[in-house]
Amino acid sequence: MILFWFGLFILIGGFLLLLYMVREAFLNKVVEQELVFSDFPASFGKVTIFFISDIHKRTISDLIIDKVKGKADLVIIGGDLTEKGVPFEKVKTNLVKLKQVGPVYFVWGNNDYEVDFRKLDAILLDLGVKVLANTAVTFESPLGEKLCLLGVDDMSQERDRLDLALLDAEVNSFKIMASHIPAIMKKIIPEHEIRLVLSGHTHGGQIHLFGYSPYKKGGIKKLNNTILFISNGYGTTALPLRLGAPAESHLITLQRGTEKSG
Repeated sequence: MILFWFGLFILIGGFLLLLYMVREAFLNKVVEQELVFSDFPASFGKVTIFFISDIHKRTISDLIIDKVKGKADLVIIGGDLTEKGVPFEKVKTNLVKLKQVGPVYFVWGNNDYEVDFRKLDAILLDLGVKVLANTAVTFESPLGEKLCLLGVDDMSQERDRLDLALLDAEVNSFKIMASHIPAIMKKIIPEHEIRLVLSGHTHGGQIHLFGYSPYKKGGIKKLNNTILFISNGYGTTALPLRLGAPAESHLITLQRGTEKSG
């Protein structure tokens, strides 16, 4: 009888844990964060970015769009917009939703190349999404100060060309880089003057068992003169489960201020 109740307890506990992991995988969480930089161009005031990465098979919830609409100056998709088996109609639906928030910019992720990437590229072009594939786009304030958004192609297939993205960027500008894979940091040196890197790919480890996972949870790190921002991501790969690394998207506000050391 004791074994029966113990087995039942384990079974119920396992079922509840599974439900919790499904819940964490399908959260519609927008994390609001402020980042300050001593050299952020003051004439821009505040610039707010809606950053979403690793959408994979998910359809972006209207709850997310409603939370960020009217609050973001631009949208950055940090790669893995899709993956093998995802209908292009779902991709279009997600892009149309994101365009309600603001101008959309996209960098390629490894899973984006599992589909007909030429067709995906055509869809992005047709919907007015700016693809940053080893390129940069420059924004200029009325006072002539410049902010550059750079993007590199997928590192896992050695498509990334940081050198070309830097050539496309204005020299005297505040530089933000989007790279699906955070390992791009290994190629960035202080002289590049890239102040912020936005990335995903790791899913924050996705499932942490007893505190262990192949990757650390998403977060913010300062490395030399660059802040590395890694998202847990919005979707999942393989199993639609998460534990200790809940699904998330981000509303990131950049402004001038005194930076924290470390």
